[in-house]
Amino acid sequence: MSGNSPEAPRHAPAGGSDVENAFAHHDHAHCAGEVLARAQAEAERRGLRFTPVRKRVLEILLEAHRAMGAYEVLDRLASEGFGNQPPVAYRALEFLVEAGLAHRVQRLNAFAACMHPGESHAPVFLICRECDTVAEAGAAPLRAALDSLAQGLGFAVERASFEALGLCPTCRAKLEGTL
Repeated sequence: MSGNSPEAPRHAPAGGSDVENAFAHHDHAHCAGEVLARAQAEAERRGLRFTPVRKRVLEILLEAHRAMGAYEVLDRLASEGFGNQPPVAYRALEFLVEAGLAHRVQRLNAFAACMHPGESHAPVFLICRECDTVAEAGAAPLRAALDSLAQGLGFAVERASFEALGLCPTCRAKLEGTL
């Protein structure tokens, strides 16, 4: 599935971890603008070089409001004159992930903008197996359990994310015939 649904984009509320609202409809333009502003402030605070291509890649991820593959990002960059060589997209995506401004969603081999830039968090990605919509929600209890387990083994977790596969409310309703 492509995840290119014509419906309004969905994600976990910025700054929140309320899983039951993770797929709620919202004002996408306001949300994307707010997250971009926080990401830029975080990059500036940390002295990171937020080049035009890095900023544009983050904007593309925010505009799509879903996980995107590197080549899909590259196609968008190329159409806007940023170059069409894969390293252009991969380097920018790698920077954003390392800076905590984007996440790699392993299941989809794709990237999604971090909806909580500058916040210490362990995200859980709720991935719809039908439409590939991805919601980012907080996973503090999971992270605490992981840290406790790791500590018992003498291991210090530096970064973690969690992925769960299932059905979003829209796809569940479609499959149950209630839409």
